[in-house]
Amino acid sequence: MATSAGQRWRRAGAVAAAGLMAVSLAACGGGDEGDGSTVTVTFRQFGNDRVMENFLKDAKGEFEQAHPGTTIDLQPIVAANDDYTTKLQLQMRSPRTSPDLVYEDTFLINSDIEAGYLRPLDEYIAGWPDWNQFAETAKGAGRALDGKTYGIPTGTDTRGIWFNKEILAQAGLPAEWQPTTWNDLLTAARAIKAAVPGVIPFSIYAGTPLGEAASMQGFEMLLYGTGDTLYDHATQKWQVGTQGFRDALQFLQTVYSEGLSATPQQVLSPNWNDTVAQELIPQGKVAIAVEGSWLSNNWLDSGANPWPQWSSVMGWTGMPTQSGQAPGKVSMSGGWTWAIPQNADNPDMAWEFSKLLNDKEHQLKFAIDEVQIPVRTDVADDPSYAQANPSNEFFASLVPITNYRPAYSVYPRISNEIQVATESVITGSADVAAAATNFDNQVRTIAGDADVAAAGS
Repeated sequence: MATSAGQRWRRAGAVAAAGLMAVSLAACGGGDEGDGSTVTVTFRQFGNDRVMENFLKDAKGEFEQAHPGTTIDLQPIVAANDDYTTKLQLQMRSPRTSPDLVYEDTFLINSDIEAGYLRPLDEYIAGWPDWNQFAETAKGAGRALDGKTYGIPTGTDTRGIWFNKEILAQAGLPAEWQPTTWNDLLTAARAIKAAVPGVIPFSIYAGTPLGEAASMQGFEMLLYGTGDTLYDHATQKWQVGTQGFRDALQFLQTVYSEGLSATPQQVLSPNWNDTVAQELIPQGKVAIAVEGSWLSNNWLDSGANPWPQWSSVMGWTGMPTQSGQAPGKVSMSGGWTWAIPQNADNPDMAWEFSKLLNDKEHQLKFAIDEVQIPVRTDVADDPSYAQANPSNEFFASLVPITNYRPAYSVYPRISNEIQVATESVITGSADVAAAATNFDNQVRTIAGDADVAAAGS
């Protein structure tokens, strides 16, 4: 198979990242040699979003006051999408550069365990009563195929549709707009394009530079609305050749070929999702967007771009299934965890800091400030959570119908092939049939024929 432009981009990016990190990682280790008083904490900073940084700075002050002689060394990685993953894995690879506590995406748990990057937390959890407050589904997010827990979940999320009521009104659409099919989305986007020039009618992510934002928040929101899936848990096989996969690609092809979304050049920028969330939506330049429950954290007083009017300008609704079939709406969920690398210098004290970050008080603050869906039942039941944000109740209501990625060790590679397929379709370098066939072939190579099932077989 010929290498796509997206694949070349990723490989070049990985090589460049590796070169840079080889020079600079010496400064990113887990404290001085033999110094057990320093806990190095690595986390991702999303664009100009400082919510996590401010949350951790406050926790650092509390912890250091309660533990004299201990220093919490906060080391943010400011990176676009999958670059964070690359840099974090490079850090964790060596005892010389490994942090002590890391912010780990749940979809990477199994692949990072298989690579030997993370250590199990079961012995710590056994003596931690708070673990009983975590929802069972949330506990599963940090649990690996070996049955051990490698990450403490910090929150989860759901996904749906955000829309600008003022722009929709200009196109003759109601303030309480509720699409029920994919055709409703296209009809609205076409009306907006005709009536409100200069705005992006419908934002949906695609392409390799955006990583999981393209796979999960873009393509999988479509795929799982067709009734087809990436993986059949009953048969334990990856699915190829499904009509739903082709229909999802066809929808993207229609949106981009008709100019109903951003241009391919725009969406293939690695920071495009931050640009949409932090700049274009508050500027009134995006009408409809497939986005996550956390979106408004960008517009709070503590966010990247405070926008006091957001709650009156913006509306939110469910992403419809393809033809309105049950359950009528579709959502995808993920989440992040705090994990301790295998090569951590100071794992015991890292666990103590993790306990602070994950107690009720701090998870409640985190859920409110980051606009997360709580994973602790006592946080979810706290009245202050629902009252903190007008969108919280709606997005939490999507949990019963949401879908989770098959976060097995090969998923990141299969996810990359989804990104390649979407990029080839939106740029016109391949038609839907060719892109889908290439994806099917790549999945067979990655997962092995024994773990793949073709539609109708």
